[in-house]
Amino acid sequence: MERKKYVIIMAAGSGTRMGAGRPKQFLELEGKAILQKTMEVFLNACPGISVITVLPQDFIGYWREYCLENNFVCPQILVPGGITRFHSVRNALDRVPEGALVAVHDGVRPLLSEGLVRDMFEKAEGVPALIPVTPCVDTMKVLENKEGELVAVPGAKADRSVLYGAQTPQIFHSEILKEAYAMPYDTSFTDDASVVEKYGKSLSYVVGERLNIKITTQDDLLLARAILSVKSQDYSL
Repeated sequence: MERKKYVIIMAAGSGTRMGAGRPKQFLELEGKAILQKTMEVFLNACPGISVITVLPQDFIGYWREYCLENNFVCPQILVPGGITRFHSVRNALDRVPEGALVAVHDGVRPLLSEGLVRDMFEKAEGVPALIPVTPCVDTMKVLENKEGELVAVPGAKADRSVLYGAQTPQIFHSEILKEAYAMPYDTSFTDDASVVEKYGKSLSYVVGERLNIKITTQDDLLLARAILSVKSQDYSL
């Protein structure tokens, strides 16, 4: 029997690196909030998916008003963020039942394709944890910061052929993710996959999408707008 689908949209960040007057998830792309565009991908890819949106406590009212004023109809559970991303996800998981598939996705990754979402949910039925990754294309240097100066670590080499960058959405059998997040917080937890791996469960991987960028800085926002402009003109990328 197919598992019910949930998505936890992580949008509790303050966005200080963006340097804008409001958190980056509420900045606009093509006349819509980045957060709305992100959510629309999941709503279009999986009609009927249950949405849980994690927001800064002070912006929950703002988001309600935004959805109302912009006629953005999306039944969703609004959850306040915690002191770290780990605690924010844990808060959201309280609203997810066991026996479901739950995706955790960055609210500022609006450029993923509906096809990736559908394919990952389909594959996730058969594996407890599914992570999208992209191969490293740059030459990697192993460096350390010594009093503000980057210097090479003697003898250290990075083999690009085995290095991949993890993306979101990361999709899990909900009972596995809930059990993993019952563990105490650890500073080594950088994403949901690292939590599940620490819990002792194996991870499965799929090739993600290079355009599935995380909008964190002004440069990222400019790049996202350029990508959407090219897509709107139906150019071949």
